[in-house]
Amino acid sequence: MVFNSRISTSLWFDGRALEAANFYNSVFENSKVLGVADIPSGPAEGSHLVEFELEGHKFTAFDAGPMFKFTPAVSFVISCGSQDEIDHFWDSLSAGGEKQQCGWLTDRFGISWQVVPAQLSEFMEKDSKKVMDALLQMQKLDIARLREAAGL
Repeated sequence: MVFNSRISTSLWFDGRALEAANFYNSVFENSKVLGVADIPSGPAEGSHLVEFELEGHKFTAFDAGPMFKFTPAVSFVISCGSQDEIDHFWDSLSAGGEKQQCGWLTDRFGISWQVVPAQLSEFMEKDSKKVMDALLQMQKLDIARLREAAGL
């Protein structure tokens, strides 16, 4: 597998790399699996190395065993242009995972995501305290409520 970009993201899974790549490809419209290679030897023998792309960003999913786990210290941010997009990504990615405060969730594979409106910076510039107070009351973010808190 050859990457055209200088930087990509590598994700360490415990035997679920292909399942995860297929799941993410079902959630993101602009996505594709670019390649699947079997791991022929070593501790992960018989597992997969999967290259896939989501919204133009390349990932490698690697079946490497239970030694390492994902944490919320690293998350992927999805900037959404509408409430429908927020609803889609929130509902899809949180299924089987854990919903958290302020638009954060952990999916069923343990990966953390932030599902946020693209206008969040604009809202914060208008009235950061009111917007933050509103945001802290939410799990899934509500654009209309955040816009109202910003006074727009």
